[in-house]
Amino acid sequence: MLATLVIFLREGVEASMIVAILLAYLNRLGRREHFRDVFIGVGAALLLATAGGVIAYATIRSYDGSRVQTIFETVTYLLAATVLTYMTFWMRKHARSLSKELRSRTDAALDGKARWGLALLAFQAVGREGLETVVFTLAIIFSTSTASALSGAVIGLAGSLGIAFVIYRLGHKLNLARFFTVIGVLLMVFAAGLLANTIQNLQELGWLRVLDLPMWHSDRLLSQDSAFGDVLHSFFGYSDAPTPLQLLVYVAYVAIVVVAYLGLQNSLRRKAPQAASET
Repeated sequence: MLATLVIFLREGVEASMIVAILLAYLNRLGRREHFRDVFIGVGAALLLATAGGVIAYATIRSYDGSRVQTIFETVTYLLAATVLTYMTFWMRKHARSLSKELRSRTDAALDGKARWGLALLAFQAVGREGLETVVFTLAIIFSTSTASALSGAVIGLAGSLGIAFVIYRLGHKLNLARFFTVIGVLLMVFAAGLLANTIQNLQELGWLRVLDLPMWHSDRLLSQDSAFGDVLHSFFGYSDAPTPLQLLVYVAYVAIVVVAYLGLQNSLRRKAPQAASET
């Protein structure tokens, strides 16, 4: 639940920002008649992402309990962790230029006089967020209960819409940089859990016979299948019978990636005043 809450909160806010930038720029240009095109693109992106997620979920559930399901879950975990890491670093690095890039692409669509140009722009921008969310949600559903994951998704989506409204009403008074920094660190921890789950599945499949003997069994103290254990497993990669390789991958990823992420943030923060003084 916690994992999908954070994912939908973050992706929802980012998608809302993209739509808000497009609509605000069109309003400033006096081209409000194109609002409809933006909403068509957004609706198509959300519909495609939802349909893709439902089809993928239904397909893999038909192999419930089989080796095929385990393989599919493993690939999904690895893909989700990779995309999550790349997406978080990319957004951190390009956040300052996102608005300028969207305005430039909007100008190109308007200059081309293509009615569906803005719809396609909105579709591409929001669709990327939607597909990322689908991959992450599938990974979470495979590592926890479906009801719990969907509950977190609903709460996270509601929260993102609330934040989007606050941004609209308060504008600069909301510290979005700090919000994305905190959410980014949480997502890095979540990605580490996905990698730990990947290692666990690879060892269960017999594809990775390295450091694969459980270090301890803590199911009597906190079972992975309990309510709280399920939350820890889905978000932090908790296992009641972890292997040395699971723990090693988890700790190494968190130590390297979180430090690199915060280091990139500090680097960008130092460059911002220098760029402002040069202009």
